[in-house]
Amino acid sequence: MNSGGPMMRMINLIAGVALLVGVSVEVFTGNHHTYSEWYMWLQLVVCIIFIVDFTSALTVRDASSRYYMLNLLFLIISIPYLNILDWLDFMPSRGVAVVVAALPLLRSFVAMGVVVQWFINGKANRLFGAYVFTVVCFTYLAALMFYDYELGVNDKLHGFGNALWWAWMNVTTVGAAIFPVTAVGKVLAVLLPALGMMFFPIFTIYVTNMYDIKHPKQGE
Repeated sequence: MNSGGPMMRMINLIAGVALLVGVSVEVFTGNHHTYSEWYMWLQLVVCIIFIVDFTSALTVRDASSRYYMLNLLFLIISIPYLNILDWLDFMPSRGVAVVVAALPLLRSFVAMGVVVQWFINGKANRLFGAYVFTVVCFTYLAALMFYDYELGVNDKLHGFGNALWWAWMNVTTVGAAIFPVTAVGKVLAVLLPALGMMFFPIFTIYVTNMYDIKHPKQGE
């Protein structure tokens, strides 16, 4: 992550939260076919903030090549592609647009995750906190996308509460009685359990290590 200073990181946090709240309101209240003008402006402003943050990262001296490559990735997902397509009068279908709109959200999660780690002491705890934060954010985002795509075409989906329940049941690999009928829904139904299977072994190892630290074996 770049080192634009506490102030820039806090601005990134506010921008990230604003975008997450904005896309949630848009999904809950929108027509599920086009994006509202206010949301398009919100995404543009947030993307500009992220791009400014990227330029400030370039001023860091003696940074590693990995540092610059990571920030370059942040720049790529911070570009307001949806706004550019709108200016070119080439707005894609809602299905494609939802995926494009999700890219700045990934950058938002990074900004929020860095601030969350400020309040966690210890390298192991920060790593574990990052995994928990990642699972929670991506599960919520998957629920939003599932709700946006499946509403109106899936007769078993009766609200966002059902979509959120579906997402959590899938990330825990338990499964839900709501079966996706759209292509995106089916992709999410595969990705969420995969994320869960990667996460829960880490959770188990973390808890085991914490127990070993607090209850060392005799003779050690």
